[in-house]
Amino acid sequence: MANTLLTIDKITREALRIAHEKASFIGSINRQFDRSWTSEGVAGNTLRIRTPTQYTYRNGSRVMDVQDSVQTSTSLVVATQVGVDMRFNSAELAQSLDDFSKLHLEPAMAVLMSNVENDVLQGCMKLTYKTASNVLGGAAGTTISTITPFNFARSLLNHGLAPMGDRSVQVNSETMANMVNGMPTYFNPAGAISEQFREGMVARTGMADFYENERVWTMTQNASDLSNATLGGTYISTNGQTSLFVSNHATAISTGTVLTIAGVFDVHPETKVAYSRLKQFVVTASSDVSTLTISPAIYISGPRQNVAGVGTTSNTAAISTSGLGWASTYNMGLMYHRDAFTFATAELPLMADAARCVRKTYDGLSLRVWQASDIVNDQLLTRIDMLYGYAAIRPEWAARVLGAGQ
Repeated sequence: MANTLLTIDKITREALRIAHEKASFIGSINRQFDRSWTSEGVAGNTLRIRTPTQYTYRNGSRVMDVQDSVQTSTSLVVATQVGVDMRFNSAELAQSLDDFSKLHLEPAMAVLMSNVENDVLQGCMKLTYKTASNVLGGAAGTTISTITPFNFARSLLNHGLAPMGDRSVQVNSETMANMVNGMPTYFNPAGAISEQFREGMVARTGMADFYENERVWTMTQNASDLSNATLGGTYISTNGQTSLFVSNHATAISTGTVLTIAGVFDVHPETKVAYSRLKQFVVTASSDVSTLTISPAIYISGPRQNVAGVGTTSNTAAISTSGLGWASTYNMGLMYHRDAFTFATAELPLMADAARCVRKTYDGLSLRVWQASDIVNDQLLTRIDMLYGYAAIRPEWAARVLGAGQ
């Protein structure tokens, strides 16, 4: 009979297959730490991921200048449990697997993965602005309709030494429509046939795969006129500076605002040679109009040096946004390398007293399906659960691309 096809193993595998197809962003980021939360993996829900140690360069055969190895890390917390709950009667259970998948599993997994993808994509975009400051965009209201902003984003990833391969872009349908209309010769759908298993894949250009994703985060920016803002005195004198003191400004500045300081330039992460562009800093908190908490921290020397020109910068140097006089909610895109972010799921436990409780893992996604019968109402209760977490491993390998306002 047909109902023999509906084993819990088959239902779990089919649910995983559908989940994999629905995750265009999750499918394009690092998932190597998923195996850390197997039944034989680490204890607890937090994994500390080490970031590369930085050193300074010695030129010549002079006396050794031995450096301390300062190890930094970021935390990946897997503690978000989500799921979809369903019930089926005897007639529904008599369907074939194809019918069951189309009528029940696909709608259920679409809701589950849409919400997971929304949480992870928007969360990673917010982590980018909270921990790094790579941001592109022109005057407020400018529509992204060419490849130019993404070429600049690519240069920012290059400046951060992101590897050349495994790069992707996420934009919403409005931005994609403007791009397709503005640059039809750039896209070649034939080149994307092998990637069609990922929903939302559009094409590859500018050294990145482009995905259309309605879950891309939009940012609301207060009206902030920083045209007359300046530094508030001598304070950039120690490494690890995380605050800016601002003069000549009386308007609250939104968290996420990107700032530049006249004369303070970005540097190559290894050679420390100054780039031609000003260093970008993002406001992570503003306690008042004169004190702004920023990221990244300012390092003026040593292996973690990330700015140049501080020694010649005036105490009253101008502070300004990166050409964006925002006063609305703006569309954003995200260009990133696969290893800028990571996503992991944990293997949920199999209940000892459950006759039907199955867990399957495929390509970094782990699902548990648990069924139990309701004899009173002739129903089979089913719950599908996922336990996951995400983190920004190398936020400097991602860049926001800002477009027109709403």
